[in-house]
Amino acid sequence: MLPRWSRVLSRISRVGSYQRNTELLRRDLSVFPLRNYATVAPAVEPDVNSDANKPVVNLNKMFWSKPCSLALAIDSPNRIDDPQYTGVKRVILKLMLFYSKQSQFIRWSNAIYHRVTYQIDRPAIYEAFSLEKTFKTTFSLLVLHMWLCLRRLKEEGKEGVELGQYLYETYNHDLELRVSKAGVNLLLTKWMKELEKIFYGNIVAYDAAIGKQEDLQTVIWRNVFSDDGTSKPTESALLPVQAMARYIRREASCLSLTDKEAILSGNFMFTPLEETDSETTRK
Repeated sequence: MLPRWSRVLSRISRVGSYQRNTELLRRDLSVFPLRNYATVAPAVEPDVNSDANKPVVNLNKMFWSKPCSLALAIDSPNRIDDPQYTGVKRVILKLMLFYSKQSQFIRWSNAIYHRVTYQIDRPAIYEAFSLEKTFKTTFSLLVLHMWLCLRRLKEEGKEGVELGQYLYETYNHDLELRVSKAGVNLLLTKWMKELEKIFYGNIVAYDAAIGKQEDLQTVIWRNVFSDDGTSKPTESALLPVQAMARYIRREASCLSLTDKEAILSGNFMFTPLEETDSETTRK
């Protein structure tokens, strides 16, 4: 899986770079003599105290706390609830199928996917696990959190599985936009098919490894951290890999403790990684 993953990502990078370079060549080269180096912003002296102000992350103490529900409180400003109209407005919306099962599933899947992207698009997750924010790592984290949500939805039976299909369609549309934004516009369908195979391969691997910490560490290393095809974490990467394995197992347990209404409607949030000194640390 990893060699194939590396080939796909390297090809995407090459295609993106080629297209960007081609676009640059098409521009009028006469603009270059007009550059005035006097207008370039002056270099800013680095703030030697900036790193000192950052909290020290102790990976050995992260994600040991007891799992708890991730459901949002009723009065949480982060909740996404359906508007409850009455009278003529409700009748009109019913006629427009706003309250149909399909429409509701579309809204719910968008809400769930928003929770996923909120977690993986912010700097906190990359800083916590010492990851460089690249297309590969973002995609890997996206798949990992999608798996967590799909796994939890399956626990709700047929309704959860059906909602999971809508969630996957939402993810697939967003991924296509992300691939295009990365610079890949030629042969987009081909790359999307390759990423789809990687997605399902990762899902199967996580399902098989979730029960054992060491197995999960190996899978996480291969899918998220490794760039050279090695099967075991390097000594320098061992602590972040172990911490991420604990994080994933804890989030899976937290999602299982989250009630059905919160899960289906998307009214939950993954554990905030900015709070590594409180909720997610050993108590």
